[in-house]
Amino acid sequence: MRILVLGAAGFIGSNLVRRCLRDPANRVVALDFLDPRLQSSLASLADVMSAIEFVRGDIRDEALIGDLVDGQDVIFNCAAQTSHSFAMSDPLFDADVNCLGNLRLLEALRARDPERRTVVVYTSSSTAVGPVDGRPIDETHLERPLDIYSANKCAAEKYYRIYHHVHDVKTVVLRFANVYGPHGKASPAFGFVNYFIQLAFKGEDITVYGGGEQRRNVLFVGDAVEILYRSAFDSRLIGTLHFAVHDEHLPVREIAHSIVSVFGRGRVAHVDWPQARRRIEIVDQFIAARGLQELTGWRPQCSFEQGLVETKRIMDAD
Repeated sequence: MRILVLGAAGFIGSNLVRRCLRDPANRVVALDFLDPRLQSSLASLADVMSAIEFVRGDIRDEALIGDLVDGQDVIFNCAAQTSHSFAMSDPLFDADVNCLGNLRLLEALRARDPERRTVVVYTSSSTAVGPVDGRPIDETHLERPLDIYSANKCAAEKYYRIYHHVHDVKTVVLRFANVYGPHGKASPAFGFVNYFIQLAFKGEDITVYGGGEQRRNVLFVGDAVEILYRSAFDSRLIGTLHFAVHDEHLPVREIAHSIVSVFGRGRVAHVDWPQARRRIEIVDQFIAARGLQELTGWRPQCSFEQGLVETKRIMDAD
């Protein structure tokens, strides 16, 4: 298959490239802008660079995206500005990437793929729904995003639905929550679980706000990229949006203590909530992937502890 991975040097993107290469007949083109603000680098692809065609470029570059989508069988769009805090400080940049970037990609497909052969899979976020009512919630839940990043991801989901229903573009949208694993970013702005892992790996303390009682779904990146890859070849998912999450719902304090236990370094410290962070906190998040599971039979294979053990093994080997 001819596969294009956008945002290929990021966390999910770099792991997805490796999953695509497990099928040796695939030809993989990997695009990333390597914007230092987004903390992606070629180091995340170092061991697979010889097996891919890497293009340094921006999803907002209409001419480049138009050329790259030509003739692709599958496009995985992992290109995004993924920091909630950065989106609040620079909302126009976030909208340019997470809204207009997706529109440019979809317009390129509408123009360059008249036979509608290409399948485009978009990686979205569970935070698009905002605070949740009841437990567990599914795709029918009301959407009330609390920050700019989540609002723009929510808007982008609608673009994919519209381009499928109006222009027959083959789209799939998967919402992920708290994906963790190897090649994660060492910054709290890009996901707290990976940040905690990086702290423990370096033997530094993990800081938890308040009592850490708020619960989260967590998903090992190996499970995330497996369902991403499978979704591109499952016609039942065309035109749909689904949560892709684990059934585990763990308190943040338990997540932190499990990381310290597996990595055997650092400790967990509790501090008061920063006021700015509390304003966009979504408290508990109980999400179910029943729709995706019933339709495809997909089930995450790694428990949180198993995923941590595998992450440590890969990080120690690197």
